[in-house]
Amino acid sequence: MTTSDSFAPHRSRPHGRNWAVMVLGWVCILFGLVIGAGGIWLLLLGGSWYYALAGIGLVATGVLLNAHSMAAVWVYLVVWLGTLAWAWWEVGADWWAQVPRLVAPTLILVLVLLCIPALLRRR
Repeated sequence: MTTSDSFAPHRSRPHGRNWAVMVLGWVCILFGLVIGAGGIWLLLLGGSWYYALAGIGLVATGVLLNAHSMAAVWVYLVVWLGTLAWAWWEVGADWWAQVPRLVAPTLILVLVLLCIPALLRRR
């Protein structure tokens, strides 16, 4: 082992796991379980399918992030586009009504997109 090898920070993670990606994965799983459970309850009351489907999508995103799979990005993009379509269907072009429906999902989208370099490195 040479002196330069001892300073290689990437060697300290044997499987290339990135803790930030995994934390986001677990956050997505937890949010997905809560949203999904509420969505199932809403379905039983005759409400919208959106929350149940979004919950499933968030859980899938979280599992894929924890597996360091690029598929997580694509799954969440589908969830986000579905959220966009649902929000538009529900309130139309009313900007202020869109804000509470889109801010949190868009923040999660940004965080998932920030994971791309770590996910690509894993390949």
